[in-house]
Amino acid sequence: MNTKIICGDAIAELRNISSNSVNLIVADPPYNLGKDYGNNHDLKGFDEYLEFTKQWLTEAKRVLREDGTIYIFMGVRFISYLYNLLDRELKLYFNSWITWHYTQGLGKTKGFSPRHDDILVFTKSKKYNFYLDNVRVPQKYYRSRNNMRGANPGDVWLFSHIHYCNGNRQKHPTQKPEGLIERMILASSKEGDLVVDPFSGSGTTLRVCQQLKRQCLGIELNPEYVENTKHRLNQEFTGFDSVDERMSRIPNDLNDNDIRDEYLSNHAEWFLKNHPDAMQEFEKESERKYGNRVRKSKKTEHQEISLFDYINEKNI
Repeated sequence: MNTKIICGDAIAELRNISSNSVNLIVADPPYNLGKDYGNNHDLKGFDEYLEFTKQWLTEAKRVLREDGTIYIFMGVRFISYLYNLLDRELKLYFNSWITWHYTQGLGKTKGFSPRHDDILVFTKSKKYNFYLDNVRVPQKYYRSRNNMRGANPGDVWLFSHIHYCNGNRQKHPTQKPEGLIERMILASSKEGDLVVDPFSGSGTTLRVCQQLKRQCLGIELNPEYVENTKHRLNQEFTGFDSVDERMSRIPNDLNDNDIRDEYLSNHAEWFLKNHPDAMQEFEKESERKYGNRVRKSKKTEHQEISLFDYINEKNI
């Protein structure tokens, strides 16, 4: 697939993109908190920052297809102003307000320590694409009236930060987890669609799109980050660097042998396709919940088949 990174200013480069041509925009703009991004600092005057935001969002709306979607990360200081711009000034359609909850963050001695970022999801029209089956999560309990494929993940997403000891950690202060971006890409685009990231940073969106067979254009102001992204795109893929902990969950009450066999044989394909590191936890959970029942139901003439062998037999 065509995956491209451009070194340049987001507003200027967005103006070079044809109108109504982009299926999905994933944007993680600077939060205007004074972070050091190498060749620039994230610190503008209040009104200057709002004007900058309005300019790039205006171009983002122009390039989006009528059925397109935009996801935007934002910190608490400007989230309300961002919502106002999207809703009242640009007349986009509100879809979701996602809370990304992470387990570690800055500590505070007065007040509550922040443990989340916000992600606003807007669409260009009421007719937009959303592929729920691609992003379902395993249910807590199996019921015949429910979709075996899983449940809607909801608007609170739990993904750990990419810690500095992680092998995929890049030289960037605000790197986002691949599993987080994966959910956005799978939910709001299909293979071959064009995804744009106007603030590419560490290149996570491009890396995810590369593996999920989407076309992707990244725009990044810092030439060092551009070169790092190019190197990242050439690395061997061994699985995304983060996963929703619920993906290894196996529903309770899978009591029917045939239903349980069908579910276990499909779980990895449905939920862990790009997360081989999570397979071990899935196998442990399978053994803990259903090991004895599966062995009993899969007896051969001479011996019982263990769940581990059964999983391998099913190519999970």
